Amino acid sequence: MSVRFKWVYLAFILLTSLLVACQQGSSASFIGTDLTGTQFGKPLSLTDHTGKLRSMEDFKGKVVVLFFGYTHCPDVCPTTMSDLKQTMKLLGDKANDVQVLFVTVDPERDTQEVLAQFVPGFDPRFIGLRGTEAEVAANLSEYKVYAAKVSEPGKSGYTMDHSAGLYVFDKTGAPRIYLGYGEKPENIAHDLQLLL
Repeated sequence: MSVRFKWVYLAFILLTSLLVACQQGSSASFIGTDLTGTQFGKPLSLTDHTGKLRSMEDFKGKVVVLFFGYTHCPDVCPTTMSDLKQTMKLLGDKANDVQVLFVTVDPERDTQEVLAQFVPGFDPRFIGLRGTEAEVAANLSEYKVYAAKVSEPGKSGYTMDHSAGLYVFDKTGAPRIYLGYGEKPENIAHDLQLLL
C-alpha cells in the first residue's frame, strides 16, 4: 500500500466518521421526535379568532407550534396552553419569532367569539383557528390527529377525545418536531431554540 493511498484512505475514514457523528448529533439534539423530511400538514386553511382566513404560508419566517384541542377541555388543553405560555416566557425576546396556533377539534361549540376569549387569554400572540366540521376534519386527517365526540350517559353535554401532541414547523414551514403531551416547558423551549 503506497503512502499516498494510506493518506487518502485515512482521510476518507476520518471524513466518514465526522459525517456520521454530525448526523447522529443533529437527530439526537431534539428532545421531541424529529420529523425532518416528512411530508404532511400542507393544506391548513382555517379562520382565526378575528375572522381572518389563515394558512401556514402566513407564518413563514416564524417557528410555528400547532396544537389541536378545544376550549371546553377539562384538563389536557388548558394544561398544554399554560405550558406554551411558560415556554414563551422562557424564550424571552426570541418568543416573538414563534407563532402558537390552537386549532379547535370542536367547531360546534368553539365559535370565533369563544376562541377570541380563550386562546389569547394565555398569550396575546397566540392564534385560535376554526372552520366548518368538514374543514376541521380535513386538517385532522392531514395532521394524523384523532378526534371524536363522546357523549356522557345521563348528561346533555359531551367531551372530545383527541390527540394531544404539538407539531413544530421551522421558519420555512417544514415539519420538524413532534412533542408528546406533557412535555415540560423547558424541553419545548429547548427544541424551539434549535429552530430559531
